[in-house]
Amino acid sequence: MRKFVFIFFSCLLTATVSFAQRVTLDKVAGVVGNSVILKSDIELQYAQYLVSGGQPNDDIKCTILGRLLTQKLLAQQAVIDSVSVTEDDVDGQIDRRMRGMIQRAGGQDRLEQFLGRSTIQYKDEIRPDIKEQMIAEKMQGKITEKVSVTPQEVTRFFERIPKDSLPSYNKEVEVGEIVFQPKLNKEEKQFYKDKAEGLRTRVKNGEDFGNIARLYSQDPGSAPEGGDLGFFDRQGMVKEFSATAFKLKAGEISQVFESDYGFHFLQVLERRGEQVHARHILIAPVTTPASLDRAKAKADSVYNQLSKNKQFDFSTAASIYSDDKETKYNGGMLMNAENVQARSTLIPTDKLDPAVALVVDTMKVNSISKPQLITAQDGKSTYKILYLRSVTDAHKANLAQDLPKIKELAQNDKTNRTVSEWFEKKRKSTFSRIDTEYQSCKQLKDWITPPATAQIKE
Repeated sequence: MRKFVFIFFSCLLTATVSFAQRVTLDKVAGVVGNSVILKSDIELQYAQYLVSGGQPNDDIKCTILGRLLTQKLLAQQAVIDSVSVTEDDVDGQIDRRMRGMIQRAGGQDRLEQFLGRSTIQYKDEIRPDIKEQMIAEKMQGKITEKVSVTPQEVTRFFERIPKDSLPSYNKEVEVGEIVFQPKLNKEEKQFYKDKAEGLRTRVKNGEDFGNIARLYSQDPGSAPEGGDLGFFDRQGMVKEFSATAFKLKAGEISQVFESDYGFHFLQVLERRGEQVHARHILIAPVTTPASLDRAKAKADSVYNQLSKNKQFDFSTAASIYSDDKETKYNGGMLMNAENVQARSTLIPTDKLDPAVALVVDTMKVNSISKPQLITAQDGKSTYKILYLRSVTDAHKANLAQDLPKIKELAQNDKTNRTVSEWFEKKRKSTFSRIDTEYQSCKQLKDWITPPATAQIKE
């Protein structure tokens, strides 16, 4: 752990030094159109790469320069096409990044110490680049927004794949679930609500909100930061949290309120347009044996209905009884988290929750399981009735079984070709130069002009 902390802070010092050297040691690494990329820009991003756990590798600097050249070209086109992003969106992106850095550093004070600047100052320094990144991403989305593939194009794409290069797919299953979460009754909840009320009283009586949050809050993401959540909009939090936060003025502390996560109270630190900067303290109730017994009794009752009443199907039961908001309105079917856009219900067995996979492996197609006590990786236990709709054995790709996957591959291929063609055309019509230090980068060969005109004069 100490070795990791030393490496982390060494990386942060590298980033800080790169800022300090900008005035005396900086030089132009590349030019594209009317935009200049400084060597210090590359060094800063390389330091951030190391901070994020990357291994030292000078080739990464070539990749960073290529990304910056691409970003500048897209951003210049965005100005022409009136593509922009809101300041609130930029604030949100910066806050998300800063929370990650603060967490890795072990707190805001330690991050500021090794950055040699306040987080507010650092945010101001990285803001232009973050904004440009977001604009470039939005511009690239505009370039490809109308790209689609026809059934004929999908077939031609598949037929062009050499037989020995066809992708292989692991065993996949379609699994449904009806989830019965243990729920505390009013009397059981009162203990946790009283605990939250007691902490709120201590804060109102003058104790430091941040210290109380670090000591007692059960939100692992924000507790180390004194409960600080950064800026968020109305869609950024669960509805109970947003509804409370957006009613308060800066400095106000809310009453204790309940969400799916437990009992909270929060303090608004700052309002900025349609965003709020807040911190909170969470007290999360613990499942009791009695609440588990109640969940099991309900699960047994639903299972008996499904077993005896053939008119009462799994999909209907899920929509009525399941406590899982993500699956209950989808007939109870689990979605492939790695293929969200295609809304695929085919899930590789190695991507299933291991506890669920263990039960499914013993089931027959079109069967339902008896209620199972499933303990998730986060330690929370629920009762589930599982339904196995289909099983697809491991196989080489074919159109009959894998049309949605092949269509996605064909779509990605056409999208990539569209982007490549756009860049090729723009590069030819846009002035660019690469410093001699980066002329050997293989990643930049498309950007490098003939040697006679490529060098940048110091």
